[in-house]
Amino acid sequence: MQIPLFNTVLSWILKKRKYQVDMFLQHPVEVQNEVLYELLSEARHTYLGKKHGFEDIKSYDSFTKRVPIQQYESIEPLIERNRRGEQNVFWPSKIQWFAKSSGTTNAKSKFIPVSDEAIDDCHMKAGKDMLCLFINNNEDTEIFKGKGLRLGGSSAIYEDNDTYFGDLSAIIIENMPFWADFSSAPSTKTALMSEWETKMDAIIEETIQEDITSLSGVPSWMLVLLNRVLEVTGKDTILEVWPNLEVYFHGGVNFKPYREQYEKLIPKKSFRYYETYNASEGFFAIQDRNNSDELLLMLDYGIFYEFIPMDEYQGEDSQAIPLEEVKTDVNYALVISTNSGLWRYLIGDTIKFTSLAPYRIKITGRTKHFINVFGEELVIENAEDALEIACSKYKATVSEYTVAPIFMEGENSGGHEWLIEFKEAPQDIAAFTAALDEALKELNSDYEAKRYLDLTIALPVIHQAPSGLFYEWLKKNDKLGGQHKVPRLSNKRAYLDELLQMTHSEAG
Repeated sequence: MQIPLFNTVLSWILKKRKYQVDMFLQHPVEVQNEVLYELLSEARHTYLGKKHGFEDIKSYDSFTKRVPIQQYESIEPLIERNRRGEQNVFWPSKIQWFAKSSGTTNAKSKFIPVSDEAIDDCHMKAGKDMLCLFINNNEDTEIFKGKGLRLGGSSAIYEDNDTYFGDLSAIIIENMPFWADFSSAPSTKTALMSEWETKMDAIIEETIQEDITSLSGVPSWMLVLLNRVLEVTGKDTILEVWPNLEVYFHGGVNFKPYREQYEKLIPKKSFRYYETYNASEGFFAIQDRNNSDELLLMLDYGIFYEFIPMDEYQGEDSQAIPLEEVKTDVNYALVISTNSGLWRYLIGDTIKFTSLAPYRIKITGRTKHFINVFGEELVIENAEDALEIACSKYKATVSEYTVAPIFMEGENSGGHEWLIEFKEAPQDIAAFTAALDEALKELNSDYEAKRYLDLTIALPVIHQAPSGLFYEWLKKNDKLGGQHKVPRLSNKRAYLDELLQMTHSEAG
């Protein structure tokens, strides 16, 4: 196939999808209701469909009464039955793929069922929509004249009991249509290599002579790759290696702490950053406008959404609401029912709506990744916005960080202890700490109240981590690459104490 012709046809196909997107923009509630009833109808004869009487569910109210909200631990026994080869448990079509996910660096792995329908009608569809929205917003784009560099997970696909498990990115690459190889790099063989550092070298060797026009992957790991590209080539910027680079499609972690570093690596005013929101459980939202920090909730991917207000959150005992009842600027825990057979599943993410027409969102954190030891209710969004303010004031750049509580002892106040790996450290760490504290007070009234006169929470304690500490920690825990990430906030000290111990060992 001639590449120019292929790119022209592909661009035309992607633009056509925009009309379908416009349909759910105009009729969001109707589209979501249709998704719910189609899911229930498809799965009515499965084990769970019979158990919960899907055939008799005729309303959303009936759905909520018959089907309980569940977390992974509640459905794990059924997933294990499914992994051992038993079918028709969650979903009628054969479940052959399981996305292995731990979310953070917890030792326990999750195995999320991924149906063929989810691969085709959710993940693959989302990949095309990501390109569709970009090219509709950038009519003069030439990204299809070159190749897209994809940086997937570090796990290969492993066979187990005639089922397969691996990183979601590996599963998607395994199931890519033939035409994807015309427009992607590195090769599938390299993309699926399991040893992370060896794979990085192989990717660089394959791609530095290619005309790379787009990037896609998790910001933290893509940054490692790009810095290595500069080391290998001896160039000062990525544009000297790939001059036609136009866009970076990113997701997995908050981009704010990384933006300044990317802007130095890719000094091009017209360069675009497009955020996506996807997980092992599904693909949920895509940035649909240039220079925006809001994501369009995608409503026709075979996923039915519900939302739990975080001020009423009680895990599986929570009361959820449907899309038509949400409000802007309220923190919600996300609940999903999917075309892989996850039913009213608590994914663990929190979001807030920035717009209701259309439904646009921002990711605010995790239901388990926050600090609320003293009633301060500090979420990741607060932490990263405050860091951005302090960094801007003192010309600092953060590579990685984690935060844990300092528990009260006797008459001593509690507090928050930060371990920050700076790309560019502030000259005055005490002033930086004060600026961070003031920003947190401005952003979070509960934190401000607990900081009053240092009675409950004292001024934050900040440690500067040596360069490469978090990378070495992830490597030590066999968590290099893919969706693995540093836990930002925790109500416990386990992560921080281990990192501090490594810091002291290096210093010793």
